[in-house]
Amino acid sequence: MARQRAKRAVRQSARGATAAAPVAAPTLTRRIVDGRPQQLAADVPPAESLAFTRADPSHMALTVMATPDPEGIAELASAWQLHPLLVEDLLHAGQRPKLERYGDVLFLVLRSARYIDESEEVEFSEFHLLVRPRTLVIVCQDGRLIDGTEVAAGIDASQNAPLGSGALLLGNEQLLRLGPEGMVYQLLDAIVDGYFPVLDGVQTDKEQIERQVFSGDAAAAERIYHLSQEVIDVLHATAALTRVLHKLQQGADKYAIPDALQAYLQDVSDHLTRVVTETTELRDALSQILNVNATLVAQRQNEDMKKISGWAAILFAPTLIAAVYGMNFDLMPELHWAAGYPLAVGGMVGFAALLYVIFKLKKWM
Repeated sequence: MARQRAKRAVRQSARGATAAAPVAAPTLTRRIVDGRPQQLAADVPPAESLAFTRADPSHMALTVMATPDPEGIAELASAWQLHPLLVEDLLHAGQRPKLERYGDVLFLVLRSARYIDESEEVEFSEFHLLVRPRTLVIVCQDGRLIDGTEVAAGIDASQNAPLGSGALLLGNEQLLRLGPEGMVYQLLDAIVDGYFPVLDGVQTDKEQIERQVFSGDAAAAERIYHLSQEVIDVLHATAALTRVLHKLQQGADKYAIPDALQAYLQDVSDHLTRVVTETTELRDALSQILNVNATLVAQRQNEDMKKISGWAAILFAPTLIAAVYGMNFDLMPELHWAAGYPLAVGGMVGFAALLYVIFKLKKWM
């Protein structure tokens, strides 16, 4: 039942349901000066953050909208002069990873994942990133942080970082000096590395399913199917993320991405290639297990049919003899024999015993 509710929620998001804020939380902004994070502040107007970054080339700002709402998006759109199509994307969750450019604004959709072992489900968290010179805005579409923590768990202005890990975006001054692209890299790196525990969880459940299949458990087929769907969801997300990284690498020269950052992006790309490869292998392995399960089920059904056919044949001989001599015709000499009854019963038992021995030798019984 929990799985069905989760799947319904995903389908509703995929149809373009407006992102809802499950728990009210402040928009958090961290100002950065020369690669050094400053005091965290809540609900800073986008126009004020933009003015701060324009005041000095060493200034940068990171803003996180933990629970986005139409009013906050509208305020951001007004300050940044965002394209209407971009605003529409920001208001709707349920998108696969992608990269688009609107003037000097780079728009990315990223999806992190974590594996819930109890329900054997992959839970995705969707993030929309807006990148412009010296400014990064992250919109958490699902009310969850990068590490999967619910916003309801508590976010306040005393936290060192609003995304679940103190060192995730702000712990490396060298990368911060590379601009908002450095933070985007750190976010990509954390998201891609987060897929490995997901694959480990799926691998563990796959091994359990293999044992379940050979034990003859009838519930194995449904479990294989559901786990396969989760793996396919991961494959879709990572394949789309591969295209995002490819576009980022293609635009490295055009948008003057530093060589150091290009090397970091290549490292993320290598990790993502491993994720896609392992996910594909898991999908193929689950498909093979499903085929093996179908073969084993067919074999068990065949064995059952052999037993049913054997017992039917054993019962056929006595039934035939009883039917012939139960017709009560007067001109049946055997009916008047003194040995007729013992012969009939003996024939029934003899034929049944002979067939039983034959089927037993053929291992049909």
